[in-house]
Formats: sequence, C-alpha cells, structure tokens
Amino acid sequence: MTASLVSSLALYAFITSITPGPNNLMLASSGLTFGFQRTVPHMLGIAFGCVTLIAACGLGLGALFEALPWLQAGLRIAGAGYLLFLAWKLWRAGEMKEIEGADPVGFWGAAAFQYVNPKALVMAITAVSAFAPQGEDYARNLAIVGIVFAAVNLPCIAIWALFGAGMRTVLRNQNALTWFNRVMAILTALTAILIVR
Repeated sequence: MTASLVSSLALYAFITSITPGPNNLMLASSGLTFGFQRTVPHMLGIAFGCVTLIAACGLGLGALFEALPWLQAGLRIAGAGYLLFLAWKLWRAGEMKEIEGADPVGFWGAAAFQYVNPKALVMAITAVSAFAPQGEDYARNLAIVGIVFAAVNLPCIAIWALFGAGMRTVLRNQNALTWFNRVMAILTALTAILIVR
C-alpha cells in the first residue's frame, strides 16, 4: 500500500470515527454518566470490534451481505432496535446519583455492537473494498487497514467520551442533566430511524 493510499485511509478513518453516530452518542452519554475512566472499556471494545469487523469483511462478510441482503437488513433492524432501547433509557435517566448505581457498557458488549451498528458495517465494507483490493498483497493490505483504523479510531472516540465527562461538571443541576439526556435520547432515536430508512 502506497503512502498516499495510507494517508487517504487515515483521513477516511478519521472522518468515519469522529462524526456523530451510534458509538459516539453512546460514548458521550457514558462519559457523562460514568466518567471517562469507567468508559475506557467501552472505547476499547469499539476499537476492537471495528478491527475485527474489518477483518471479517475482508474474509467474506461483505460478500455474504451481498449474497444475502436480508441478513444485513436484519442486522440493521436489530441495531436500530438496540439504539431505540438506549434512547428510551436516556430519556428516562434520573438524577446523577441514581444513574451511578448502573454499569457502563463493557468491552465485549461494545465490541459485539459493531456487528449490528450500520455505520460500522458500512465503514468496514467500504474500507476493505477501497483500501484492500484483492491481489497478492491482500492480507498485508487488510492488516494495514485494521491497524490504521485502530490507531485513528481510538483517539477520535475518546474525544466523545471526554466531551461527555466534561459535561459532568456543567450539568450538575437536575434540569440541565435531564435536558442533556433528552437531547441525546432524541439524537439516538433519530439515528435509529435513519438506519432503517
């Protein structure tokens, strides 16, 4: 893979990782609810899940989705359902002390979510098809795609968790916290609706 192609890949990874989507909305909410440190396993799970999803797409998952479009549609519906469930939980979130009794999304849950996260699926399929074309260096190029995504994705998603954690100091009163949670719930629900359109 040429240096210019790696640069293009890094830019693609940055754009897909930093822009709002299910992962970033969940991380901002987790940062607010649990703080940055307790959100780290969630972030690591996302990064791990994205890398394994890229590998799976490189090994044929993308072709499977093309052959069985109902499978991808089913995963999209499952992902949207999960996002609606999260939106409902955010809408009903109570006071900070009440929330602190809950547990954040863990490493494995975040990793598994990537397989039903439509943004992650599109990102992985596009990355593999655009930056790891079939050929003699396919395995090496696929590994480079995974490494670049891991290196770029983690700092980008950490920004969202830090944003949420920073909001903890701003949203100390109940009205502000409720407002923030409801805005995040609406954004999460809109994301779910856009996924199934």
